[in-house]
Amino acid sequence: MPLSVLIALVVGGIAGVAILTHLFGFSKLHRFDDAEAARMAFLREWPDVATGTITLSADRHSALIETNKGPALVWAMGADSSVRFLADADAQDTKTGLSIRLADLTAPNIRIRLAPDERRAWLTSMKVPR
Repeated sequence: MPLSVLIALVVGGIAGVAILTHLFGFSKLHRFDDAEAARMAFLREWPDVATGTITLSADRHSALIETNKGPALVWAMGADSSVRFLADADAQDTKTGLSIRLADLTAPNIRIRLAPDERRAWLTSMKVPR
């Protein structure tokens, strides 16, 4: 098989998979139905940590959870969710939400969308006594 045909097949196959993934809805950003769904996403990664108050964002793509280890963030990461504790977080207010810097190589900077009134409440809740 000529190299040009092979390249065309590979590129076409990759494009086809990407298009089908999008058409079947697998590229949608994860959305939490309610606070309990955010709690379950948290407990999937940290089953032994007690959770308290959960503040779900208006767009339902992120949640701030009070735990016995301090505040934690659950946010949509593609079609799934991810969790990080915010003990050493540095949050900056942006035009569309918050930019949260962590001392974590796997998620050094998290950007979440929040309304202006949500931002203030979340920044207050994220303060960790040292």
